[in-house]
Amino acid sequence: MSATTGINQSGTKTDFSSFFALCKPRVTALIVFTAIIGMFLATPGMVQWNILLAATVGIAMASGAAAAFNHLVEQKIDAKMARTRGRPLPTGQINSKQTFIFATIVALVGLFILYFFVNPLTMWLTFATFLGYAVVYTIFLKPATPLNIVIGGLSGAMPPALGWAAVTGVVSAEAWILVLIIFAWTPPHFWALALYRREEYAKSGLPMLPVTHGEMYTRLHILLYTIILVAVTLIPFAMRMSGIIYLVSVLILDAIFMGYAIKLYKTYTDELAKSTFNYSILYLMLLFLALVIDHYWTILPH
Repeated sequence: MSATTGINQSGTKTDFSSFFALCKPRVTALIVFTAIIGMFLATPGMVQWNILLAATVGIAMASGAAAAFNHLVEQKIDAKMARTRGRPLPTGQINSKQTFIFATIVALVGLFILYFFVNPLTMWLTFATFLGYAVVYTIFLKPATPLNIVIGGLSGAMPPALGWAAVTGVVSAEAWILVLIIFAWTPPHFWALALYRREEYAKSGLPMLPVTHGEMYTRLHILLYTIILVAVTLIPFAMRMSGIIYLVSVLILDAIFMGYAIKLYKTYTDELAKSTFNYSILYLMLLFLALVIDHYWTILPH
């Protein structure tokens, strides 16, 4: 038996991939990506490699640990949903004790790295973000209100500010604009998923908007929040935080997102909701990429 493989209490083989899956790698990758963009936008030059490496690893570990705690709290709910019943805890690949120990160690190591190799502000902001997601959102908000994703969205929107703080030691107005963009993006992104997974959420007992208020109400709110998102994404250009490259890029990205939201509002299909959800992920990645390309295009000599 290898060092990375063992047998859990249910007799199921446990290996590294099971623990890795607890960290929600795709979600964590997007979080780390926006944090890295925040680092690059915080400085007119290049980010010091040691800060870039330490902040990336520390934020990734804290994010992965928060995701693992989310798995731990929601394992019974996950077992009821087709999208999540294959996760390590519902399938018995890993038990609750293993998950708790793993998440605690990963969180502590990540925060240690941020405190000693980046700066205390980044560590404390990351810790607050960790608590916001793993405790406030997962334990209190998610099962209590259909607006859970709106209220709890701040924790998921924080990574650019963490990256900014890692480089500068402060969180300026520009960093909060980046946070605001993700905060406005989160509701239409998540509600598109909740729409085509509404039957699963109904079985889980979670008060998601399509379950508590219906499909049409949710479609309207996706449209309204997308309008808010479009307005918010123009702020970087209005504040002279970005230039023409970002403006052209965001106008195209916003036009496509609005097209999805309008079409979803007028004529609903599960396939369209799924396409809207998938586009929303690509949208955020391209928007932040446009910000950093514009940033360096502006400061580098031509």
